[in-house]
Amino acid sequence: MERLLELVTSVNSAVNSFAWGPVMLVLLVGTGIYLSVRTGFLQVRKFGFIVKNTIGSLFSRNKQDRQPNLTPFQAVSTALASTVGTGNIAGVTGAIFVGGPGAVFWMWVSAFFGMCTKYAEIALAVKYRETDEKGQHRGGPMYYIEKGLGAKWKPLAIVFAVLSGIASFGIGNIAQSTEIAGTMSSLLHVDPLITGVILAAVVAVVILGGIQRIGQVTSLMVPFMAAFYVLAGLSVLILRIADIPAALCSIVTSAFSLEAVGGGLFGYVIMQAMRQGFARGVFSNEAGLGSAPIAHASSSTREPCEQAMWGVFEVFVDTIIICTITALTLLLSGVLDTAGGLDAFASKGAAAAAAFNAILPGNVGGIVIQISLLFFALSTIIGWSYYGERCWAYISGENRVVAIAYKVIYVLMCVVGAVGSGTLMWDIADTLNGLMAIPNLIALLALSGVVAAETKRYFDHRELRDKRR
Repeated sequence: MERLLELVTSVNSAVNSFAWGPVMLVLLVGTGIYLSVRTGFLQVRKFGFIVKNTIGSLFSRNKQDRQPNLTPFQAVSTALASTVGTGNIAGVTGAIFVGGPGAVFWMWVSAFFGMCTKYAEIALAVKYRETDEKGQHRGGPMYYIEKGLGAKWKPLAIVFAVLSGIASFGIGNIAQSTEIAGTMSSLLHVDPLITGVILAAVVAVVILGGIQRIGQVTSLMVPFMAAFYVLAGLSVLILRIADIPAALCSIVTSAFSLEAVGGGLFGYVIMQAMRQGFARGVFSNEAGLGSAPIAHASSSTREPCEQAMWGVFEVFVDTIIICTITALTLLLSGVLDTAGGLDAFASKGAAAAAAFNAILPGNVGGIVIQISLLFFALSTIIGWSYYGERCWAYISGENRVVAIAYKVIYVLMCVVGAVGSGTLMWDIADTLNGLMAIPNLIALLALSGVVAAETKRYFDHRELRDKRR
């Protein structure tokens, strides 16, 4: 068994070096830059409009056809449920310990261009989605690859679906259930097996109810868990507000540090910071991965660009707000100076908890992290269950037996993740993230003209309509 694990670790390490190597980074960031240029830097030029027509639209009384599809907010909640996960805490913590404060800067860079990347993939997902006999929408990269690029590109669509389908068990389930088991053990001293069984039962109740129940649950869970963590984080920042300028300065200066560490190559620090920042940024906000568009395609919204604007909002909330709160807390707490580095802590989550505890009175910080990890991980498991379901449904031609088998296996993986070690699964999930992004980014580049045309058409129409009022 040990030899098998060593082999898996070795193979994964080799593949990961390619998946997150220079070529991947250029493709990932380059796609975001290219799409930003083609849409006239929509994430800046129309940011006010986007905020007004996303979060601002929740206060309107416009009625939408909610059945059998999701409301726009339920769709974004399902996507955010998968996006806002342990990566926002554990992932960011690991990135800073390995890549230094500079990793945060490159995380911001990936998020800035990732806003437009996510906008583009959601717009394409809504434009090229299909509707089944029950009137339910289904879509995602596999659909816009096949329908947008043509049938000869279907093999690429299948590659994406297979990688995403497998990733749903790793990034979407096992890595998250491991964090939940660890949190429950630390917080309430619950045996991991018991946690796994309870978690499996909860997940089963939700996902067996289909996309409607998933949307209902996530639309209640996501606002609560995000507000809880943000308020706790703001409390930390207020208590150390005088030190924030210095922390921000260290982020920028470290991002461009060309010093060699431990006799390493010149520029090693900046490369580590870029790699960790880009990798963890994408791991967190999922821009370019192609996962979130699967949820957004289920929205009742008829206009591709309207739903796509939620993608910009999604990345902003996930990375610019939530990940930044985690990063600043770590930098302000002094935890990075701990002897032994990350190895001095039981887990990345434990390191984050130590950072919050160092600033908040008593053990409140640790409780905040544990509760946040619990909800972040649970929401990710629920959201990713739908991603995996749609990918395997595409591969199998909507075979009902495959759909049932997938849900059963997915539920059982909650137990496997709870009683197992998540270290290797984190590494494998990181590799699959990089690999599944490749076919999606290729499609986004090939269909960038469609995105630009849809964007121009939509905003021209809006301007004309506003003038007539």
